Amino acid sequence: MGNYDVVALGELLIDLTQNGLSPQGNPLLEANPGGAPCNVLALLSKLGHKTAFIGKVGQDGFGDQLEAALVETGISVEGLCRDEEVHTTLAVVHTLPGGDRDFSFYRNPGADMRLTKDEVNMELIRQTKIFHFGTLSMTDEPVRSATYAAIAEAERAGVLRSFDPNLRPPLWRTLDEAKEQVLFGMAHCDILKISDNEIQWLTGLEDFDAGIRWIQERFPGIRLILLSMGKEGSRAYAGGTMAQVRGFCVNTVETTGAGDTFFGGVLHHVLTWGLREYTKEELTQMLTFANAAAAIITTKKGALRVMPEKADILDLAGRQD
Repeated sequence: MGNYDVVALGELLIDLTQNGLSPQGNPLLEANPGGAPCNVLALLSKLGHKTAFIGKVGQDGFGDQLEAALVETGISVEGLCRDEEVHTTLAVVHTLPGGDRDFSFYRNPGADMRLTKDEVNMELIRQTKIFHFGTLSMTDEPVRSATYAAIAEAERAGVLRSFDPNLRPPLWRTLDEAKEQVLFGMAHCDILKISDNEIQWLTGLEDFDAGIRWIQERFPGIRLILLSMGKEGSRAYAGGTMAQVRGFCVNTVETTGAGDTFFGGVLHHVLTWGLREYTKEELTQMLTFANAAAAIITTKKGALRVMPEKADILDLAGRQD
């Protein structure tokens, strides 16, 4: 198989998160490296897997900071491009009471949207075991065409594809267009992670199991579906088998990167065991590990550079009664 375990394509950006107040009472913003695909890679890299990222940042100070963060976390930057004209994308994260978030994006355009299909390092995709993508790289051209070309290359190469819709409504012209792209992603993936609010939005069904059946009937090619339910934990569906594991109680600071860290934990298990028919026990073990990793990341500010150690994940996972 390939030289890489997981290659991801998508957004690499700066999450501006509030970190206290100035003496004048103004919010102090901390520039945290972020972007869902790289959060997934960062955990996998921490767990000893070989990863690479394909995407675009600005030729600016934030772009330098992001490239340095990838190098520091062991993610290969050979697929990273720089844009001379457009600045690195920014997301201002407002943490709400209880740790949930609200996003405002500075991305009209942002460098991440300007990746062209000619700039995609196809060699990386041909050389990996899993190709990972989301929908932030499907909101606008030219990055949408770049994403489609990368998915097609992964299909030709027989590479497993993992998909996280990661819906951010403010970034879409219309939610109908978002739905169209989410369905495209589902038609081209083997492994899907979807959140509780995303599945209700997509299917129009309140009941999660009914929503999963809606997806399975339309997209029989998806072999493993993960449903993340925030504090409530998560579920996994593989064929006719379902497992559910509740979340861990931790002192949550903010939830940035929790879903990505969870997905990274799942992909770690897929890389370890292969993608096959899992038993309920195996799915439970997978979810327990992934939930533990996600819980730990919520106790820290940011995600990409502060991923948990494997020993800490296993330690917390072992405490699930």
